[in-house]
Amino acid sequence: MTARPAPDLPPLRETVRAHGLSASKALGQNFLFDEQLLDRIAAIPGDLNGATVFEVGPGPGGLTRALLRAGAKVIAVERDDRCLPLLAELGEAFPGQLTVIADDAMAVDVDALTGGAPYHIVANLPYNVGTALFTRWLEPAAWPPQWRSLTLMFQLEVAERIVAPVGTDAYGRLAVLAQWRSNAKIAMKVHRSAFTPPPKVMSAIVHVTPADEPAGVDAKRLAKLTEKGFGQRRKMLRQSLKGVEGAVAAAEAIGIEPTRRAETVSVADWIELARTLGG
Repeated sequence: MTARPAPDLPPLRETVRAHGLSASKALGQNFLFDEQLLDRIAAIPGDLNGATVFEVGPGPGGLTRALLRAGAKVIAVERDDRCLPLLAELGEAFPGQLTVIADDAMAVDVDALTGGAPYHIVANLPYNVGTALFTRWLEPAAWPPQWRSLTLMFQLEVAERIVAPVGTDAYGRLAVLAQWRSNAKIAMKVHRSAFTPPPKVMSAIVHVTPADEPAGVDAKRLAKLTEKGFGQRRKMLRQSLKGVEGAVAAAEAIGIEPTRRAETVSVADWIELARTLGG
């Protein structure tokens, strides 16, 4: 499929100003106006020409523009009604490429929206729901998932937690969920000055692709173990895991001392513990 020439649009900042739109603190919005930066973000998943992309919280449509220029068919979910007229104009400029759903992303079933077809998720996630959405996308029972890649903007601190190795301060449940059957990396850091208004912290783009799922591991079992283990980080495993029947004995059986704490247990050992406990 050959990408059609991109329409000549006015600068995003001018469009936002013309609509009298400003970022909503309540919705965790921070706008990106640098279109070269947005094009770089849209390029991270690879060739999107003709691909379906799901975008959360497009706001005035900066990243959406970049995705559409890349030839993607974008399904965007936006709960801020003030942004809908700008997105409607964008849809007119890129006929047949943009579908906008006025809803809360937490209430949307992306797999159903895409009709069982593969898709990519690319989003400058609102800070107040980013982690909750991310963990949901990591936890489907069926693997590999329908999504082919996740390219997501987070606060730098959250991004570092996603890719953290065992034994570091940032390592925790998010790292295990992101790494046990996926490949996760920080693809780009974004300075706070790139945003309007500038957030108080730096941001980063995390890129995640599915990997082979370890055999004999139940995703819900692993999620439960890590929830308990990291829910009381300062406690030894013999305390934090006692709410999961058989977990402490299973840990001992595979050589994990119950006096250890969750952050010292590698992703591979969490996998083995879940496998030992079964479904």
